[in-house]
This record gives sequence, structure tokens and C-alpha cells, in this order.
Amino acid sequence: MLGPLGLDATAEAVYRALLDRPHDTSTEHCSRLGMTSDQFNCVLKELVDLSLVRPSAGGDPRRVHVVNPRLGLETLLARQRADLAAREQRVRAGEAAVAGLLSGLPASDPVTGESPVVHLNGVDHVRDYLDRLHEEVAEEIQTFATGGAQTEENMRASRPLNQRLLGRGVRMRTVYLDSVHNHAPTVAHVSWLASLGAEIRTAPSLSTRMIITDHRLALVALDDQDSSLGALVVTGRGLIAALEALFESVWDRAEPLGREEKHEADALTRQQQETLRLLARGYTDEAIAKRLGVSPRTARRIATGLLGHLDARSRFQAGVHAAQQGYLRTGGPKP
Repeated sequence: MLGPLGLDATAEAVYRALLDRPHDTSTEHCSRLGMTSDQFNCVLKELVDLSLVRPSAGGDPRRVHVVNPRLGLETLLARQRADLAAREQRVRAGEAAVAGLLSGLPASDPVTGESPVVHLNGVDHVRDYLDRLHEEVAEEIQTFATGGAQTEENMRASRPLNQRLLGRGVRMRTVYLDSVHNHAPTVAHVSWLASLGAEIRTAPSLSTRMIITDHRLALVALDDQDSSLGALVVTGRGLIAALEALFESVWDRAEPLGREEKHEADALTRQQQETLRLLARGYTDEAIAKRLGVSPRTARRIATGLLGHLDARSRFQAGVHAAQQGYLRTGGPKP
């Protein structure tokens, strides 16, 4: 009960014992409280420092005088009020100093209403903006998490942030790549997010890294293959509506986390279907690897397997056979 005044449970128990039995000796208090002499004297020193008790005027080292609680507790409360006023003054001085410093710097963050699209140049500016964005989001955050397996460092750093978001009741929907199923630490991380209420789905490929918050602002990687180029902050209503339509389209086709893909023995997996679609559009193995979140070697292995599956001797012939067999129909790959 007296915790807000700086007394822990032990100190409060000793203080109340001294109030109840002011004429008892320290030995009697120790016996009743189940404390050693050293423990009792340590707490007693703390109470003396708080001006709640003082040594007895009679000179008996075994006894202390309890200051009138009305006076002692009010004095302690007044001391805390003074500390609070001093801290508030320091905060106000700090705010003024920050405002003065920022006013002399060139604008580096976009301001909503100035332009529907603003470029954040470089990884550091993007990270700074992301930190602020996550603190401001109030309703929903929608994310395309490209790159496949996440690094241990990034997952560890994002945990407190994601926990605060979900704890505030923010709806979190994230689409990861199917390839994350091959990386146990990433699977464990996204499963942990799901246990906190996040909605997680996976898709065979994603076009670019993107975050949309509260249906009003989006952060889109300028080039998903080169993070050093930074990102675009998008605030225009029409642009946000288009990006949200893209997200919803991918979200509807994505698979919920944990659902196992089922297909016939001769059918293509979702990853193979997507690889075939990208091959038909002229993507290189390296570009396909980026879209799938796998290594270039794995992308080449998948492409080689498709040639065999389609009985084709070249990628061009594979595209022809795929079209003939219905894998490249308008509206999506063959189910």
C-alpha cells in the first residue's frame, strides 16, 4: 500500500510494526517479524533515511522513535512532489532543447499532406521512420514480409515492438513467404506472433516489402533487391486504396500458417507454380530467388525440376508446354 512512497513490502511491514508497538525493543520486533538483527537494522536505516523514524532520544540503541505519521508521511510525500516537479522541469527543458535542435536541421521525415509520396533515402532513415510508425499505429498493420527466412537478430529486435502492438489491441496481418517453412527459427517466431493474436499467412512469392498502417499510410521498399535505396512513404488516398487492394488480393490467396499444402502426386506445388509463372515472364534465377525467398541455387533446382516435369529441353519449351497444359491460364496457375 505504501509502495508509491518508496517502501517495499518488508519496509512497510517493519514500519507498521513500529507504529503498532512503539515501545518494543528491536529484539522483540525481530522475533515477531521473523527477521535477523542485520535485516531489521538494514530496513531501519532505510526508514531513518526516509525521515519516518529516528534514534530514540533516550540513547537506548535498541529503541527508535517513530515520527508522527501525519508529519512523517506528509514530509515524504512533499519530498516526492518536489522530485516530480524537478523531473517535469528537466523534461520541459529537454523538449525545448530538442525543438531548438530540430528546427535547425533540414527536414528528413515526410509530413502527411505535403506530398502523397516521399522518398526515405537509405536504411537508417527507413529504420528511424519504422520505429516512429510502429509507435503511432492505432488500429491495424498489414505487412508483406519478403526475404524468406528472417535473421535471428531481426526477430529478436522485433519481439518487444510486436508484443506492444498486439498488447495495445492493434490488428496485425502479415504475409510471409512459403519458404519460411524450411527455417525452424522463423517458424517458431511467427508461431509465437500467432499465439499473441497476430494473423499470419504465407504465399509462394511477394512482389516487394510493404507495410500499411491504419488505412492511411504505407511504407514500400523502393527496390526490394537493394535496401540501400531506401523506401517510399505513401499517403495519397488513391494510392493507399490501390496498395490495400493488392494486399487483400494476396491475403485472400495466401494459406493460413500451419495449413499443410495438399496436392496430387503429379501436380505442381504452389512454389513450383509461382516459379513457372515467373519463368514465363522472363525472370532470372536470381530474381526468382528473391521473390521466393530462397537461394539462387534452390531457384535453379526448382526450375530444372520443372523442365523435367513438363518434358521440356529449354525454358522456352517449358513455357509452351505449361501453357498447353493450363498452368499459365489468365487469372492464376493451374490448381
